[in-house]
Order: sequence, then C-alpha cells, then structure tokens
Amino acid sequence: MHTSRKAAISFIFVTLLIDVMGWGLIIPVMADLIAQLKHIPVNEASTYGALLLSVFAITQFLFSPVIGNLSDKYGRRPVLLLSLLGFGIDYIILALAPAYGWLFAGRIIAGITGASFTTATAYIADVSIDETSRAKNFGLIGAAFGLGFVLGPALGALLANWGIRAPFYAAAVLCLVNCIWGYFFLPESLSKENRRPFEWKRANPFGSLKFLTRHPEIGGLAFGFFLIYLGAQAVQSNWNFFTIYNFNWSEKMVGISLAVVGVLVGAVQAGLTRVINPRIGNEKSIYLGLALYAVGLVLFGFATQGWMMFVFLIPYCLGGICGPSLQSVISGHVPANQQGELQGALTSLMSLTTIIGPLIMNGTFAYFTSARAPFHLPGVHFLIGAVCILLSIVIIHKVLSREKKEHPELAEVIGSKDLSSTPMH
Repeated sequence: MHTSRKAAISFIFVTLLIDVMGWGLIIPVMADLIAQLKHIPVNEASTYGALLLSVFAITQFLFSPVIGNLSDKYGRRPVLLLSLLGFGIDYIILALAPAYGWLFAGRIIAGITGASFTTATAYIADVSIDETSRAKNFGLIGAAFGLGFVLGPALGALLANWGIRAPFYAAAVLCLVNCIWGYFFLPESLSKENRRPFEWKRANPFGSLKFLTRHPEIGGLAFGFFLIYLGAQAVQSNWNFFTIYNFNWSEKMVGISLAVVGVLVGAVQAGLTRVINPRIGNEKSIYLGLALYAVGLVLFGFATQGWMMFVFLIPYCLGGICGPSLQSVISGHVPANQQGELQGALTSLMSLTTIIGPLIMNGTFAYFTSARAPFHLPGVHFLIGAVCILLSIVIIHKVLSREKKEHPELAEVIGSKDLSSTPMH
C-alpha cells in the first residue's frame, strides 16, 4: 500500500510538472505577443493581458466546481486527462492566433478544462494518510510548480530565438504528451466506495462557495485564502509587463527571472516546508510565510534597478512555507468524499482573484505609468498586494484564535508540530 501511494504521488508530481512547464514556456513571450498584435507599448499591453487572465478565470470559476464534483463521482483520473487535453488545444490556438481576439478563444477552452490543480489537490488528499503527510504532499505540488517554472521559462526564453510563436507549440506538445503519459500510467486515487452522486446544486460556482461557509472556521480561513491569492496577482499577472517596462528586460531576462523563482519555490516547497512545518507547526508556518510575502511585495514596489528584483525574490519566495500549512488546516475539516468539492471551491476562490486581481494590479500599473497619473509609481500594484497579505494575517489569526478557544480539541491540530496521530474525518 505504501509503495502504491508513493507511486501515485510521483505520477501526480510529474503530471503537474509538465502542465506547469507548458504555462511557464509562454510567459516570457506573452507580453510581447500582445503588444505586437495590438501595436501598442508593453505597459499599455498589460491591460489587455489582464483581460486574457480574467476571461480564463471567469470560465474556470464557472466550471471548476463542476469539474471538482465530477471527479468526486467518476474519479480523478479521467477528469485530469480531459483537462490536459484542453490545455493542449488551447496552446495550439494561441500559437496560430493571427489577431488578439483569437487569444480569447484559447483562454476560454483552457478555463473550461483547467481542472489540473483542482483535481490534483483532491488526488493528493485522497492518497494522504494523515495531517502530516497531507501537508508534506501538498508541498510537493508547490515543488512541481517551482520546478516547472525553472524549466518552462528557461526553455521558453531559449525557444523565443526561433520566433515568438515557438514556445506555444512546445507547450502544446508537452500538454498532449502529458495527457498520453497519464492515460497509460496515472492510477485512480478515489475508491468507488468514497464516490458520491453528482449534484448540480453543489456544482454551481456560487453553491460551491457556500460549501465554505457551512462551518465558520472554514469560511474565515477561505476568506484569508482569497486575500492571499489576490495579493499574489501583483506578481503573477504583471511580472513580465513590469520588468520589461521598468528595467527594459528582454524575453531572455524575463525567462531567467522566472526560472530563479522556480528554483526558490521548489527549494521552499520540497525542502524548507518539510523541515519548518514539523518544527514550528501549521499555525506559525502560516504567519511566518505571510509576513515574508508582505515584505517581498513591499520591496518589489520600491525597486529601482533590475538586480534588486532577484534579491527581493528571496523573502517573497520564502513566504511559500505558508501554503501547504494553510491547505492542510482547511482540508483537515472535510471528509474524504468531499475533498473534490472543497478543492473545487478553493479553486473557484482562486479564479475570482484572477478575475479581479489582474484588472486591479495591471490597471493601476498602466495608470501610474501613463501621462494621466498624478505621480509615476510603476510598483504601486505590489504595495496593493502587500496590503492584501497583511489583511489575511489579521483574519486568519482571528479565526484560528477563536477556533482554539471554542473547540479546544482542535488546538493541537492547528498548532501541532506533529499531526500524525490526528484522527481522520
């Protein structure tokens, strides 16, 4: 059983790695592609990049709970393979796009089938035997993302030498090969006795969000989760536009910087998280990680030279120690046959941040780099992100403190350094 579980984790790690590599491949060239198709400067193009992210997020918000509930009924494997196929089709459309409008079609397809994260997190929850292993296994998801962002952007910067469309073709090939790999080698993680009927009322996006409010502690933690991902949009949606505009970075330099992000995130999630969490516990890991996120964002906001961004990536990426701990605390409140529903709801929250986050972050960046702005401050969106993170610290602390007082039996689960004896729901 241990060998089978370990093999399943390895399969999902490789699946996520290749999936993330596909997205990482196109980030270095996306800003220039949009600017080229719209015939505008890159800082103005950031608003159009935000619209692409938002249309992807809108469709993902609508369909993620459906995908999550389908995975609870039919299993994780078929849903995950379908999502990989959809991403492959998306990248082919992006590669062939003759005009900006075509990019919307590709992003809509990817949003509908973009269930890889939702299903993968449910998969991880399925094969984790206790709270400690769940936190560590969620850390492997972050490690796959980190490594994917090492290989993807670096390869994307290299392929850009053969044309701005080359990375899109490479991303399509990776996703389709990944789909074939999963078809032959990815085992199912959800046993038939743990499956449940599909219910539309639980599969609509707003209904899935109500799932988070059934228990006050989950609703509050989910709101903190929302603020964290909203703040992160300052980096995720605008890094390439900001660095190209502010420091005149090339596609190669953007790719290198993202590869550095991947190295740091991978080191934190695969190594540091697995050391820090058992020593200081989930709660302290959450607070420490969020504080580091906020510091990194403030430093980004006031960077005056390109090399500073590389230095300031260190505290920002170290903040990643909070993610697996927060995921573990939230998922620990939900039984096995509802993990897909929970992860679908959390992905819907993430999608909401990607709907409004880029519009806020990229919009303020474009405004404060235009002639209309009262003063020139390209990094203003990073400061907005830092405020979101600080608010999340306050909310999460309030929720966990109240929970420990009202439910003393949960105090050990929240702050324990060793959760291996925690009973499963």
